[in-house]
Amino acid sequence: MTTETPSATPARPLVDPQVLAVLDRLHGERRRPRNGGPRRPFDPDPFAHPEVGFSIHPDQGDLIYLLCRAIGATRVVEFATSLGVSTIYFAAAVRDNGGGTVIGSEIVPEKAATAHRSLAEAGLDDFVDIRVGDARETLRDLGGPADFALIDGFPVASGPTLARQVMEIVAPQLRLGALVVNDNGEPDYLDFVRDPVNGFRSLALPLKGSTELSVKVGGEDRR
Repeated sequence: MTTETPSATPARPLVDPQVLAVLDRLHGERRRPRNGGPRRPFDPDPFAHPEVGFSIHPDQGDLIYLLCRAIGATRVVEFATSLGVSTIYFAAAVRDNGGGTVIGSEIVPEKAATAHRSLAEAGLDDFVDIRVGDARETLRDLGGPADFALIDGFPVASGPTLARQVMEIVAPQLRLGALVVNDNGEPDYLDFVRDPVNGFRSLALPLKGSTELSVKVGGEDRR
């Protein structure tokens, strides 16, 4: 006769109950519009669904929090903030590292306002600077070298993806050893971070089907 051992409770690196309560609510409210939301091919309009967050998943958030703690991140940048799920993970990590700033970018004002409300509910709003507008403009000056970046954001119908465009703006502002997570695996973004000439080493992770983790090592490093 064999006795089954009860499965262990999944580890949660973030332990603040106030923060976890807000995250659990936001993840529980995750939903898509009735028409399915933006899909390819389409004429994208980021303002079409101001109440819907196309956000990272909990396992991605846990990874972001843990990596930020590991490298002592105090200046973080994200594209895009949406309803603030990723922002909460980042802000909790920055706070727990002793303080700093999460620089968010969100083109839809209603989403930025929703994110601020959730951050305030989590007790983290003081650690966040959400810049409303086109990230290709609002993220041109991060105020100093950043330790970590999340490159997500709304897709476009044709031409270079926003992920690639924003990464090219953010990459020179990342310190050596900075980490970057990409949520959607856009082919032209992957071409950028996987080319050693651009100064990154990169790895695909089995999270949400298309999560890319990269570290900045410096240009022309082919070792």
